[in-house]
Amino acid sequence: MRDLARRHGPVMLLRLGEVPTLVVSSPEAAREVMKTHDMLFATRPLNSTMSVLTNGAGRSYNAQFSLTPNDLTLLEAIFIALNGILDTIIRERLERTTEGGGGENKDHHLVDVLLSMHKEGRLDMDAVKNIIFDIFSAGSETTVIEWAMAELMRNPEAMRKATAEVRRALEARGSVEEHALGELPYLHLVIREVLRLHAPTPLLIPRECREPCQVLGYDVPRGTQVFVNAWAIARDERYWPDAPEEFRPERFEGEGAVDFRGNDFSFLPFGSGRRMCPGMAFGLAIIELTLASLLFHFDWEVLPGAAGGAAAGELDMAEVFGLAARRKADLPLRPVLRVPVPGL
Repeated sequence: MRDLARRHGPVMLLRLGEVPTLVVSSPEAAREVMKTHDMLFATRPLNSTMSVLTNGAGRSYNAQFSLTPNDLTLLEAIFIALNGILDTIIRERLERTTEGGGGENKDHHLVDVLLSMHKEGRLDMDAVKNIIFDIFSAGSETTVIEWAMAELMRNPEAMRKATAEVRRALEARGSVEEHALGELPYLHLVIREVLRLHAPTPLLIPRECREPCQVLGYDVPRGTQVFVNAWAIARDERYWPDAPEEFRPERFEGEGAVDFRGNDFSFLPFGSGRRMCPGMAFGLAIIELTLASLLFHFDWEVLPGAAGGAAAGELDMAEVFGLAARRKADLPLRPVLRVPVPGL
């Protein structure tokens, strides 16, 4: 997609079967889709796969669709299992609330807020379960953590700086605690750079054009499926002139650095606008806590003989495209315990 955009421009209309598909590959085009015409592109297209994963149109996906269940037996089985897990979580939370007399609960959780909205008639139970699934599935994705460890192993100086910072800040505590994450500025730079090079969704989840409009002067018909190529934008030398293919956390230092919260359209790992990832804050907290714990408690080395005997700097960094851009090869690392893990 990036190579095609370099030849044909940042706004390309493709025909994928019977579906007209717009691929945008520049910050300017992304801004028009996700900000200027945000309302017109607020709909999600539904195909048969997404209809199973989203329980029909029960989430924020609100297009018409047709279902071909004969091809989706495995996905349906997975959905039934996940639905059972969510039922258990909700039932246990309701039981705790009942046992507490329904009074003010100091231990107020996301599920409590959603159940309160359900009680008030603002959300049905399917919507409650789907929101929980959206947030926790996005937040528990480990792909970014794998890429972070791979990049740090390939860049020993960055690994040294990140590890030293984590151990200096947390050594007196003996463990990683969420309130201490603000003391780890270099680790935050590392995470930003990993998100730039290895966005969780390289092609942001597609949108659908509700009404005819224009993007950078090009007519976009109603019903067009739209992909934002966040991967290509984040590696474009016009917007990232300092060696965009290289891992350099320091590029995010200083005030005015590009941010990922949806206002800088050259850096969109979580999207922007009304369709921005709802699990961003939760997912970032998980990434920060997990990565800080891995660096605080362990030293790391490449397994002997792994990757054909390659050194850390030569780890295979090939990607496999899917819903997330995963590593093609396993990450062959061995932890060496440095600080005991509490409770283990």
